[in-house]
Amino acid sequence: MKNKTLATWLAFLGGPLGLHRFYLHGLGDWFGWLLPIPTAIGLFGVQRLQQFGVDDELSWLLVPLLGLMIAACALTAILYGLMPCEKWNARFNPRAAPEDPAGETYWLTVFAVAASLLVGAGVLMATIAFGFEHFWEYQLAQARKMSQ
Repeated sequence: MKNKTLATWLAFLGGPLGLHRFYLHGLGDWFGWLLPIPTAIGLFGVQRLQQFGVDDELSWLLVPLLGLMIAACALTAILYGLMPCEKWNARFNPRAAPEDPAGETYWLTVFAVAASLLVGAGVLMATIAFGFEHFWEYQLAQARKMSQ
């Protein structure tokens, strides 16, 4: 039986590593194995940002990948947590009754949804702000080079 609360927390806390996909679909899920790749690339961007500072253009491209992965997994956690019991059991527990407790929403599920909304929205807004700020700084620097 696939528990909705556990899947919601796994998507929120371990989503960028694909833990929720492995829990729901098994270790043979190819999408679960692909999720850590952009996460690792984004972490490499954070490392470059710490090492070379904010003037490193490659980190400007890589860091938003991490933010987008975190935000996407937070959205997945929200979708899992808000999925009705009947739909959850039909999709992930097909042999169970539609009212099976594995698909029920409990307080821990609600807390996971609230935390996912809080963190996901904050990370998404920070990612957008970071990406656009550095994009426009790059554009301005290129315009200055052309005008000289």
